[in-house]
This record gives sequence, structure tokens and C-alpha cells, in this order.
Amino acid sequence: MLGLKLITDPRWVNIVESNIEEILTDHAWCEQKAASNAISLITQNSEKEELVTELMIIAREELEHLQMVHDLIKSKGLSLGRERKDHYVNELFKFMKKDGSRNDALCERLLFSAMIEARSCERFKVLSENIKDTELAKFYRDLMISEAGHYTTFLGFARKYADNVDVDKRWQEWIDFETSIIINYGKNETIHG
Repeated sequence: MLGLKLITDPRWVNIVESNIEEILTDHAWCEQKAASNAISLITQNSEKEELVTELMIIAREELEHLQMVHDLIKSKGLSLGRERKDHYVNELFKFMKKDGSRNDALCERLLFSAMIEARSCERFKVLSENIKDTELAKFYRDLMISEAGHYTTFLGFARKYADNVDVDKRWQEWIDFETSIIINYGKNETIHG
């Protein structure tokens, strides 16, 4: 799925179900960070009209997802906890190349963003197919579709703006790296954990 080499063990959902408040809090903050990432990309690339237009849509959708998760938290009588560190995302960030042209840096940031969206999409799929709470199963099914669209948007723009980068080759490097770190995750009640 989405080119990912390692899928999440469905038993991860058992861990999630042991602490729904934690997964929902973590998920809410993931949506906030995704919106912030899109806004940051807009700020750094304001001259790229098509990119800005699409990223505004993504930022708005991510904020809507944050609102949806927050509403779900409240409806379940839970509370939104403090922001959590996302060690998975931090490891991906370290893999991002920091040299090259401005367009090379943009391409790399777009691939980084695509990778996060791809894994989030895959995790939402696992949740939608395995969680016992039918409301949450439908919720994650709907979000899975949205995340897949974000993944393809980021990957498409990486291809569009690549000057000196073989995007397909670099994407394969991202997939290989992600495979090497994701084996350490899937043990916590967090979206990427």
C-alpha cells in the first residue's frame, strides 16, 4: 500500500484500544502539525501559485481534521492532552537532505511530507479495519481517504519542482529508510508510535 514495504501489525490496534484518549490526543496533535507543515511550505514558497493553492486546501483540511478529532474527544467525555513528541517524524526529519538548491530543498520537504501522509494513511486503514468501536472505524476510514489524497499531492509536487533530483530514486530511498525505522514502532498508542 502506497509503496510502503512494511505494513502495521493489526495487533497494534489492541494497544490503541487500551488507551483511546492517548491515541486521539496524539492524533489531534498530528493534524495540527500537518496543518502547520502546509502553512510553512506556503510561507517558504509563496511564489509557486499552484503549490500555494493546493497547500491552502490541505492546511484547511488538516485543521478540519483537528476539529473533528477534538469534537470526538469531547463527545467521548475525554480531554485533549498536551502535545506529544513524534519520534518517528523526528527520525524522518533527520533523513532529509539539507543541501542543494532551494528547489532541491522543497522537493525533499515534499517527499518528507508525502512519507508522513503515506504512513498515517496506512495506520488509519489498520485502525478502520480492526478497531472494535464502529464510530472510530468509520472515522478512520474517512480520514484514510483524505490522507491518501495528501500523499499523492505532495509526491506530485515533488516531481513537478525537482530540478536536479531523480524523484523516483529519492522516493525509493525514503521508502527504504522508512522501512528501517518503522520496525521500531507500532508498540504505543500513538499514530506513528
